Amino acid sequence: MFFTYLRRELRRRRKAALVVASGLALGIALVIVVNSVSSGMNRAQDKVLESLYGLGTDMTVTKAAAPPGEGETTRRPRFEFDAQDDDDTADQARDLVMVQGFETLASSTVAQVGKQDGVGDAVGGLSVRVMKVNGQFRRGEAVPAQPRQGGPGGGTGGGGEVQGGGAAFDVDSYTAYGTDVTEQDLGPLTSSKITSGRTFKATETNAKVVVLDSAYAKEKNLGVGKTLTISKVPYQVIGIATADSGDAAANVYLPLTQAQSLAGAKDKVTTVYVRAKDSQRIDAVKQTIRKNISGTTVTTSADLADTVSGSLSTASDLASGVGKWLSILVLVAAFLVAGLLTSSAVSRRVREFGTLKALGWKSGRVTRQVAGEALANGLFGGALGIALGLAGAWLITTFSPTLTAQLGGGGAGGGRMFGAGPAVQGGPGSTSRALDIALTAPVSLTTIGLAVALAVAGGLVAGGFGGWRASRLRPADALRRVE
Repeated sequence: MFFTYLRRELRRRRKAALVVASGLALGIALVIVVNSVSSGMNRAQDKVLESLYGLGTDMTVTKAAAPPGEGETTRRPRFEFDAQDDDDTADQARDLVMVQGFETLASSTVAQVGKQDGVGDAVGGLSVRVMKVNGQFRRGEAVPAQPRQGGPGGGTGGGGEVQGGGAAFDVDSYTAYGTDVTEQDLGPLTSSKITSGRTFKATETNAKVVVLDSAYAKEKNLGVGKTLTISKVPYQVIGIATADSGDAAANVYLPLTQAQSLAGAKDKVTTVYVRAKDSQRIDAVKQTIRKNISGTTVTTSADLADTVSGSLSTASDLASGVGKWLSILVLVAAFLVAGLLTSSAVSRRVREFGTLKALGWKSGRVTRQVAGEALANGLFGGALGIALGLAGAWLITTFSPTLTAQLGGGGAGGGRMFGAGPAVQGGPGSTSRALDIALTAPVSLTTIGLAVALAVAGGLVAGGFGGWRASRLRPADALRRVE
């Protein structure tokens, strides 16, 4: 009887039911789109952070470079060349390997960080910049003075001059990262995949081998098996790595011990990469490290995310802030409209409900009938809203609008970031770079479940309004309306 009456009433009031369901559908569709876009923003931001941080890294520990004191100047590259009088056509070449931008930490700091409560793993790395200068000095030629023309006594017109000569030098600069080959699951190299050759072996702690970023290898026409010379030391290329997203963290990766030797930074690191045991305790681990290891700067992925600006940041704020409140307002409005329309419909059915009560229907039965109709409208609106929301998310993913992420300044490395923590704090020659990220709008089962819950809630709210109104009707009300 209940379902028969329900089906008949819904069919008879199709227009009113469609209006109520459409209002709920609009609110639910908006919630799905906003949630899916917000999820897409998080994914896009994760891609940006991966290109800076390294996969599996929760935080970095560094020591920011102190500003120069009074009378002090920052270290500048200085090249010295030997005079070669016997051969003025000989090439002059020098490499300068410098620690990249930040104060170094003792290698023992890595073990100290690893012992802190809540730290799952810690590994050190050394970021360096290699500046290579090569070219030639050309000796000038002395040109004798020209003899004077005419005049008493004749003679020459001066002491002559030197013409030609000079110098022509090519400057090449690239970044290198010294990695602990015994712990390769942390650090910037993990944000790249080996696409040719192999990665380091755990036994190659002091081997003269390197892995190159694919873009740098292509630029320099280097491949697996070829040789890269750094400060007159030949290194064999054993692998080519391609960044998963954005730019690679470095042009060249080599064993940590070799990087320390080249940079004159024995037993030093610039960054300690940390993985927490529990991702829910990252802030607590950060505070523990800062408290127990003085003079260090601890930066989490959340801190780094705050440095991302540009359209990605703007859209993320819009999706998480304005979008959320807009969804709430639309839902509240949809619920109120559904309730008011249902209540209004009950007012127009006074004779019907009064007659049913006169025939023996209890107030509870009338209330359940009205609530059932409203719940059916809510479920229909929910199904319609889910369809609209999925369509909206599909359109966003299909067209994939491009967002730009402007990253905080890095070390003097052509915009490449070494250790996310120090990079965002800047240093000598800091710069910034932009990454283009395609936006997607993934819809999770949780979002679908939320939509169903909202549909049910909308139906119950509307049913509550209408049921309360229907329960107050009396048979006498119906009789007074009989003409």
